[in-house]
Amino acid sequence: MSPCGPFQPDPFCDFFHKALASIEPTFGHAECLSEISNTAGPVDGKEELLDECESIWKQMEECQSKLMLLGTETLVPSDAKLSLLMLRWKALTGEFRQWQARDPELISTNPDVLLETGKEELQKVKNDLEMVLSTVRTKNKQLEEDLKRELNELKNKILKLKTFKKELLNALGEFLDEHFPLPERSENIKKKRSSAKPVVELITLQEILEMLINTLMATPHEPYITINESFWPPYIELLLRHGTALRHPEDPNRMRLQAFHK
Repeated sequence: MSPCGPFQPDPFCDFFHKALASIEPTFGHAECLSEISNTAGPVDGKEELLDECESIWKQMEECQSKLMLLGTETLVPSDAKLSLLMLRWKALTGEFRQWQARDPELISTNPDVLLETGKEELQKVKNDLEMVLSTVRTKNKQLEEDLKRELNELKNKILKLKTFKKELLNALGEFLDEHFPLPERSENIKKKRSSAKPVVELITLQEILEMLINTLMATPHEPYITINESFWPPYIELLLRHGTALRHPEDPNRMRLQAFHK
């Protein structure tokens, strides 16, 4: 009786029968080898493996007998396919649970067999680790190349920004010198003659703006600068009136640049 029951054969049954047919001759040869080795001397690792294979073969025969008993029930043709699928599902579920509950078993207790098996497993692990190492090195090399490329791009952007900043400051200086120049030198000389105090050299509006910008960028938590005698008062009033700069709320002699970037 076929293990698949009285129904039409399908690929699963064909595969099962072919597997059994291909294994039977192998174990027949195994019995012959076992008989020959028994005359040669004591039991070694190969004989132990043959004994274990025979034991596994007996278990397969028992499973085949159980399947044959399950397939003896007569079913309605319309329900045959569904019942067969249900049997397969139950068998696979049971096997899955057995494998989950099963503890790992040693192939053999013979030291020579265990040594050879351990060498093979270690070689597999070594090959896998070498493959992983090669992959990691390739990845690291690619990351280094990407990092160098990004750094070069960043350096180029910084150089472009510095060049643009220099051009912008030059254009701003020309504009301020033309439209907001310092008082004439002759006027400073007259003030110096009429005053006993020495006249302090005034700084340009561009220099005041650069001081405000640099202080805000360098120390954003303390962006104020101190107003001294070198600051021409009309420049201070101009910056405060148009909202370009703000006075300190507690010290009128200090001011900061308006945070336009926020």
